Amino acid sequence: MTLMSTQDSPEEEHSSLFYQLLLDLLGYSASIFAALTRYPVAVDKGLMSIVENFILEELNLTKDCILAVKAISSFGSDVQKIALEVLDALIRLCKVYSHGINWDSYLKMMKEEKKVVDNEEAESADHVNKIMKFAVEKLCELGILAANDGGNLVSLINLSWKGVVNLLQLGKGSLAVKLNVGDIILTLISLVNGSLRCAAETWSSPLKEAVSATEARRVFLPVKFYLINAVRIISQYPSEAFHVFKDIILSVIMISTFRIFLIKDELLKFAGDAISEILEPTSFHMLNSFLNSAQVKSAQRFQILDWLFGDETDLDNVPLGCCVNEASGMSAVFSVSSGTMQGAKVLFIGRVALFINLLKNSPDLEDDARLGIARKLGWLLCIFTEEDVYSSILVLELPTMSRTSQKQESYEPLFHFIINALKTFMIVTSSSQAWSEIECFLLENLFHPHFLCREIVTELWCFISRHAEKVVVDDIIEKFCSLMKYAEAPDFALNPDSPARKMARFLCVLVTCGPNSMVDKVYNTVVGYNTSHYSSITYLALLMEGFPLNSLSEKLRSEAKQRIITQYFDFLENFVGKLPREGGSAIFGAPVFAVSAALQFSLISISDAEMKTIKFLVAIIHKYRDCSDIKIKDKYRRLLSETLGIISNMKHLYTSNEMDEVILALQNLFISGPALSDGKSFQCKPNLSSFMAGLGHIELEDQEDNAVSSAVWELYHMLLREQHWALVHLAITAFGYFAARTTCNELWRYVPQDAALSFDQETGKEADEERFMSELKAFLEKETACPKIKPCPNMVNMFAIDGQMLKETFKKIKDVEAKLVVCEPMEIDNQKQPNRKRKFPDRVTKGVELLRDGVKVMGDALSEWQHNQFDSTDTRDKFLTHFSHLEDVVTHLVSLADSG
Repeated sequence: MTLMSTQDSPEEEHSSLFYQLLLDLLGYSASIFAALTRYPVAVDKGLMSIVENFILEELNLTKDCILAVKAISSFGSDVQKIALEVLDALIRLCKVYSHGINWDSYLKMMKEEKKVVDNEEAESADHVNKIMKFAVEKLCELGILAANDGGNLVSLINLSWKGVVNLLQLGKGSLAVKLNVGDIILTLISLVNGSLRCAAETWSSPLKEAVSATEARRVFLPVKFYLINAVRIISQYPSEAFHVFKDIILSVIMISTFRIFLIKDELLKFAGDAISEILEPTSFHMLNSFLNSAQVKSAQRFQILDWLFGDETDLDNVPLGCCVNEASGMSAVFSVSSGTMQGAKVLFIGRVALFINLLKNSPDLEDDARLGIARKLGWLLCIFTEEDVYSSILVLELPTMSRTSQKQESYEPLFHFIINALKTFMIVTSSSQAWSEIECFLLENLFHPHFLCREIVTELWCFISRHAEKVVVDDIIEKFCSLMKYAEAPDFALNPDSPARKMARFLCVLVTCGPNSMVDKVYNTVVGYNTSHYSSITYLALLMEGFPLNSLSEKLRSEAKQRIITQYFDFLENFVGKLPREGGSAIFGAPVFAVSAALQFSLISISDAEMKTIKFLVAIIHKYRDCSDIKIKDKYRRLLSETLGIISNMKHLYTSNEMDEVILALQNLFISGPALSDGKSFQCKPNLSSFMAGLGHIELEDQEDNAVSSAVWELYHMLLREQHWALVHLAITAFGYFAARTTCNELWRYVPQDAALSFDQETGKEADEERFMSELKAFLEKETACPKIKPCPNMVNMFAIDGQMLKETFKKIKDVEAKLVVCEPMEIDNQKQPNRKRKFPDRVTKGVELLRDGVKVMGDALSEWQHNQFDSTDTRDKFLTHFSHLEDVVTHLVSLADSG
């Protein structure tokens, strides 16, 4: 009737009677189903067959009627209504039949593989299973049909999928033998992904106005319905769902990623809040259905986590690239398949968010799931180095739980979510098998090459120092101090990138965050016991990283400060005529470095009434200027820089009469002296900038014939011409401080025409004095203002570029650490000398020969040492291990030197 041509012109009465007959027939079928619920399940095979065929035909008719609803103008709504009644009656019939079956007995027989051909109970169970199978399959078809209808068949969507879930919950899982439950789950997942893909495509196009919360909820509520039903089926059939876990979890990742993209866009902010409230909790529960199910084995949980978070090496194969465009990226989220998920960069941030969610909800997970997550912490740090993830961590702010519950705007940086989730996980796993994995993770990444990862690990160590038992903390401090002593060497204390300084930096942060007793513990371990001639080096490294002397107990604090000041003035008094040693275990001028560091961190205060520091600075300038030995000159340069830093922190020295001599000496050194030809003189300029800032406290004349004023002008000209971004920053900061305090009125004299900030930023060629003043004003305003930083697209892109550079550096460091450092053959200049290798410098060859002779002498001595039974076996074994590596490296260097 619905397919008849309009040319056939059926009689109106005939059409009306036909559709009335159809309605009566459907109503009659619903009544039959209702009547069957009052009688037990048929036991006669013939009657069983009749009932099964009738139900199957009735389901087909119902489906055809629903398909034809739009073609029936006057009876469409009535047909749809009665068809839903038929389906509802059939679902109730299945429930009644199922409750009448002893499923435990049936499943036991099936498990024992007994013959059940003549068993009435088994035949009845098979009969009911067939009926439920027909119903589930047809309801799935109708559910797909209703979902693809654009929302006009909401009642059918609810009835069909709820019916599928209710029927699958019957029979204690026996339907899994008759049906492919995995396909049903995938159907629901495809409906979820399809709905979200449509929303992403719509919202990816340029929006003229913000998407409202009402519109977002209208989109997400049907998706939540599909998710809820999928979760129910997965919870009922976890073993069957495991076969398709990749597609299920991929959908969870997509939702997590989609949420991040929505939150990033100001016009989609309400949609981001809506997906956080409506979809994310349900989708996360879908993953939890696997990880917490008793039917899922430990090996399967590990398999899920391995696929979900992969391995650190998997990320090494992902090519470097710029960040994904927000618009194209949002629709690209739903184009990833389970086979390409591992390398899909667009999903990285979603996987991170999912990992954080797992950490945060770890109290609800099984022990083996926690163990699996603990083993993936290395992957988490590795993915933090990806440029898109890195930029999101620094810029992105997520709504907190209070936003949805209290209806108030409350956002928190993603970085805070990460830290808090990791702390929660540490607390939960502190007494479980997973804790050993966490300990290894924290130790292995103590000096992670990427600063963001290193900051996160350091914060976790601080968390332990604050909340762990005192015995545990003391043991940790003892071991770290011992580790620091292993990394000691004289020059290491002055090198910010040395292992000793890194360890010192970490210890200073650790004790600052912990109780005061930790500060005493470190001080006594490093200085008080005086167990090593390197202890002074370790102590200096700690001071240069800001060791909190003020947190020491009163007696130790007084002794420590007095010791620093006394050693400093003793060094100044004995400095004249004293040459720095070539080698040895001590650092020449260590007391100067100690005072400079202590003043920089406001740990001590010095009253230098006799102006010994200024006299020392003048003496150092002369020695640095007149010295010709490179090694000794390096030592003088370091002392010069540190002394400038000391004076910049002792403002009362600027009012002394000797300051004029210092300024003129600096002019002679840096403007017209040997520092011009010294390629390392730039190392003094950071502290020189600090020193120059303090000149605002003295009275300078604006006259050109004044030597001191002219010297100050020239020194500022030199600093303001520097083009390195760090030196520009320091120079302009110093000049701003000076300009705000000086009594000079003609500040233009201090600014050269070719100052770095005078040049046009785009071309870098044209210099303009007004541009300098404009840039100075903007710079000073930024320095004094503390606005709330609000992320913007440009900021995200800039951080992504920085993140890409950091990632490249990180990969290079990883490559170096992964294998022995081997010297490559020297390059050949094919243009000028096609048949000749570049020759090693004579001093390199001589040095290699000395190394070879030294290794031989050490080898002979070690053979005797091994016979000494009184020495520590552990110490000897460690030394022999390092010596073996040294032999290999020296042998390789000798072969290279010989071939060169």
